[in-house]
Amino acid sequence: MRKAMASLAVFGLLATGGLSACTGDDGDGGAASSGGGTKAKTTGQGGVGVILPDEKSAQRWKTDDPKFLKQEFDKAGVPVNIQNAQGDRARFIQIGESMIESGVKVLMVVNLDSPSSKIVLDKAKAAGVKTIDYDRLTLNGGADFYVSFDNKAVGVNQGTVLKQCIAEKGTSNPIIAELNGSPTDNNATEFKNGYDQILQPMYDSAQYTKGPDQWVADWANDEAGVIFTQMLAQQPKIQGVLAANDGLANAVIEVLRKKGMAGKIPVTGQDATVQGLQNILTGEQCMTVFKNIAEEAKAAAKLATDLYNGEPGSASGQQKDVESGAYVPFVSLTPEAITKENINKVINAGFADPKEICKGSKLQRLCDENGISTGK
Repeated sequence: MRKAMASLAVFGLLATGGLSACTGDDGDGGAASSGGGTKAKTTGQGGVGVILPDEKSAQRWKTDDPKFLKQEFDKAGVPVNIQNAQGDRARFIQIGESMIESGVKVLMVVNLDSPSSKIVLDKAKAAGVKTIDYDRLTLNGGADFYVSFDNKAVGVNQGTVLKQCIAEKGTSNPIIAELNGSPTDNNATEFKNGYDQILQPMYDSAQYTKGPDQWVADWANDEAGVIFTQMLAQQPKIQGVLAANDGLANAVIEVLRKKGMAGKIPVTGQDATVQGLQNILTGEQCMTVFKNIAEEAKAAAKLATDLYNGEPGSASGQQKDVESGAYVPFVSLTPEAITKENINKVINAGFADPKEICKGSKLQRLCDENGISTGK
C-alpha cells in the first residue's frame, strides 16, 4: 500500500505539471457544471467539486449520478463542477488538484482506489477544503464525511435471494461461483462480506459447494466475461453465480447464452440497471439490488450544501475505516432486493424508464405479463 501511494504521489506531481490544462475538457472528461463552462478553474470557484470514477463499470457514473447531483445543487443554488476521471488514476489526481486550486469549498469524490483518492483528500485537507467520500469509502483517506448505502446489506440481499433462486430450481448441493467486484473498491469488500455471511454457512454445512471465487479489477465487464469463461472451463457444473453487480452479471449471462445455459443457472446482480432489469424479465438473472441513487445524491448534495454554507454538517452513523481504525461520520441509506415480483418498485420510484426496459416485442410481452406499463 505504501509503495502504491508513493508511486501515485510522484505520478500526481507529474500530472500537475503536465496535464492540468486539460482537466475541465468536456470532450473527454465528462465535465458538467451549473456555471455553464467546462474548465474547473472557472466553473468550480467557491463551489462544490465532484469527481466521478469512470463511465464503463456502471451506468450510474455516466448518466444517473451527474444528473441527480446537478439537479440537487441547482435547486440549492450552489455552483457545482462535476467531472469524470474516465478510469484514469492520474487524471483523477489531476482533476482534484485543479478543483482545489480553483477554490472549491467542498470536494466530493468517488474513488478509483484508495491510494489515488487519498492523495486528493490530503491536498484538500491541506487547503482547508471540506471533503465527502461519495458511495465508496477511501481507506485511510480521512474524509470529513461518507455518504453511501449499507454495503454489507447489499451483499446480504444478494446472498439471500441467490439461496431462494437456487431453492426454486430444486438444485441439490449446487456449486457456487463468486465473481466479486474490484479488489481496490472497499464497497466490493463490503458486498462480499455480506454475501459470504449467507453463503459460508451453506458451504460449511455441505449444502453448497464453493466453486471459483475471483475479483474483477476495476469492475471491468469485458474482463469478467473472460474470467467466467475460465471458471466454467475449470468447473463446468457451476449451478449458481454470485455476480457483484449487473455489469458483471450480464458478462456472465452472455457467456451462458453462448453455451445454451442462460436462465438455467441463477445469477445475481446489483444497481437495478435497465440491462439488469431486462435480464430479470427474461429469467436470465434472478435478482438485482436497487440503490435509489436519487436519494443518495440528494443526501450528499444536502450535506455538501451545508458545508458550502459554513455549517458543520451532520451524519447519524459512523463507518469504521479498516485501515486507519478511524470512524468516519456516515450518512447511510438502505438498499432493496429486486426480483421479477417487485420490479415495479424501481419504475415507480422514477429510477428506470419502462419504455427503455420494454423495448422490442419480446420484452414488451414480458412487461405486459409482469404488469409493467409503458403508457402505450
